[in-house]
Amino acid sequence: MKYFILLLCLLNTCLLGAKRPSPFKKVEDKPNLPRVLLIGDSISIGYTLPVREFLKGKVNVHRIPTNGGPTTKGITSIDAWLGKDKWDLIHFNWGLHDLKFMGPNGENLFPKEKGGKAQVSLEEYEANLDKLTARMKKTGAKLVWRNTTPIPSGSKGRYVGDSVKYNEAAARVMKKHNVPTQDLFTVSKERMEELMLPANVHYKKEGSGLLGELVAKRILKELGK
Repeated sequence: MKYFILLLCLLNTCLLGAKRPSPFKKVEDKPNLPRVLLIGDSISIGYTLPVREFLKGKVNVHRIPTNGGPTTKGITSIDAWLGKDKWDLIHFNWGLHDLKFMGPNGENLFPKEKGGKAQVSLEEYEANLDKLTARMKKTGAKLVWRNTTPIPSGSKGRYVGDSVKYNEAAARVMKKHNVPTQDLFTVSKERMEELMLPANVHYKKEGSGLLGELVAKRILKELGK
């Protein structure tokens, strides 16, 4: 009996120690399938694996090898992220890092009540997003903008309503470049308690799963599949 219990313990240890799939894992393309690139912050990191699962055998789903951060990071990194390979579709977002408040010495999530300022101002965000969208259009890929998700009350360093302002600026850019928008803000707002962590911009596992399903379906639609 004790050997059986020991065996179970060893098995559990192995299972717990097994590596979980990583959203940053390099994707080996399967031939004759479209290539899609996901660009975004931790919200997109959360739905990368669900998207890949939903599109398994249908689409080669890649993502940038990092958190996309604010648009300022995008400006300096976009050429490396795009690389030289052909993309059929790029699904992208910036926003939650742009609007988060920082301290005078770069302190993260520093409250505006104490003098914090948005990491990227609304005006600079719109200008940066315009440049990024223009750059991605040069790839010839189909572009899909994913709007910025809501900020629950009590979120540290971010404030309710700011994602609406940044989404309005983004909408002007997407209209200019004729890029369609996937609206994940509305479903997240309407089902916030169910999908999102309390006082946090991030999602429960079920929430990321739902976003992944919605993103996957939109990708198929835009690819005409």
